[in-house]
Amino acid sequence: MSSNPLDTEAGTELFSSYEAEYKLVQADLTQKLDQIPDLSGEPRKAALSSAERALDEARELLDQMQLEKQNVPSASRTKLNQRLRNYTSDIDGYKRRIQSLATDRAALFNGGRYRDNPAGGAGGPSDVQLEQRQQLLNGTDRLDRSTQRLRASQALANETEAIGASTLADLHRQRETIQHTTDVLLESEGYVDRSVKTLRGMARWLRIG
Repeated sequence: MSSNPLDTEAGTELFSSYEAEYKLVQADLTQKLDQIPDLSGEPRKAALSSAERALDEARELLDQMQLEKQNVPSASRTKLNQRLRNYTSDIDGYKRRIQSLATDRAALFNGGRYRDNPAGGAGGPSDVQLEQRQQLLNGTDRLDRSTQRLRASQALANETEAIGASTLADLHRQRETIQHTTDVLLESEGYVDRSVKTLRGMARWLRIG
């Protein structure tokens, strides 16, 4: 897996930004996965949820890189495609590792409690209840991330609109300047025409005289 940032001449700044953010999320996810085997019960479930959220974020960043790749010059896409394949392979590996850790039910449910209570008896939560709670947490987290991205997109749209308005104002001022210059030139041509006529008249008068 390459750790070098995208070469400046090989792509775009936006791609480099996505890639840098992906590497941060990847490092955080790796650290989380390394810690999970030492946990059990609720801390383990919380760590698994956190790892799943990090994996979702990594997938979204990879999708953004795949889209931004279209703006990279075709001559530079070969090595870029290899890096993206490596990232995709990494994400598949993280997904399998999370699934493996999540299926270790003895650690997930503190061993004895789950074996004594497989159906959620004696006050313990059932598998269905735990799954529903996990789905709710994941859904809430995805909604929060989507809201943040929507706000960022709105801010970008507002900035783009402001730049467009400024550009239109500049173009209007330039048009007025060009129009003024044209008027001055036309007026100057009028002066020249009158001067030529005057000189011609003087020349005829001198010949007659």
